[in-house]
Amino acid sequence: EPKTKYDRQLRIWGDQGQAALEKASICLLNCGPTGTEALKNLVLGGIGSVTVVDDSKVEPSDLGNNFLLDEGCLGHSRAKSICSFLQELNDAVKAKYVEESVATMIDTNPSFFSEFTVVIATQLPESSLLKLDGICGSANIVLVAARSYGLTGLVRVSIKEHCVIESKPDHFLDDLRLHNPWTELKQFAKSIDICDKDAVVHKHTPYIVILVRLAEKWADAHDGQLPSTRQEKREFKDLIRAHMLNVDEDNYKEAVESSYKVSLTPGISELIYIIAFVNVTLT
Repeated sequence: EPKTKYDRQLRIWGDQGQAALEKASICLLNCGPTGTEALKNLVLGGIGSVTVVDDSKVEPSDLGNNFLLDEGCLGHSRAKSICSFLQELNDAVKAKYVEESVATMIDTNPSFFSEFTVVIATQLPESSLLKLDGICGSANIVLVAARSYGLTGLVRVSIKEHCVIESKPDHFLDDLRLHNPWTELKQFAKSIDICDKDAVVHKHTPYIVILVRLAEKWADAHDGQLPSTRQEKREFKDLIRAHMLNVDEDNYKEAVESSYKVSLTPGISELIYIIAFVNVTLT
């Protein structure tokens, strides 16, 4: 079952991210240790398909730096051997190979790369890499160029434009407008008696209602002002705790933890207005 197999990563990027991964087609140019490691991670993650382009044979030196090769591979096609081991890691991934010189393919068969989502080029000379960048750029294909030098190396990503949205930010502030509730929220909050002594009713009062009602009570006692100083914010928390019937009421605990939201005034900052104005002016 895919959802069980990829459970951990689904929690990170969700069904949509996993679907995009499973539809992707990757081409690796030169399957040395750097490229092999990249493919191993993608194959374990459930990438759609991989194609390895490499015309070399497995040599004794490969056995010391490539964990997907063993002595039985000596003298055989390196691309074929790598694909065989990759298929064992995840039989749901389609793995195929092309035994041809990477430089020759770039020079004579540029249309070959049009079928891929991402091309990973490793250990390519600059002349070939520049030609490949032109081919991938015109076809709007992501090019990842990697080169390693022992324990050091570099990675460059070439793409026209890529929009990244942080869907799970570490710090997210709900804009509940608690500093100035809208009319319907005020009316809803007033319809609930937060002083009701019924334990069931009391612990099921939404924490937002608690904050709206007690913020209003605080403002009435402080000339219409909400808590602003550190001391006032502590006193406001004490006011919330004073309305608890017992210490096990999670809604009141949540209200205490979120009490700072009452003092915040969300909105577009002046800096953004300034930037927008400058952009309009320059345009």
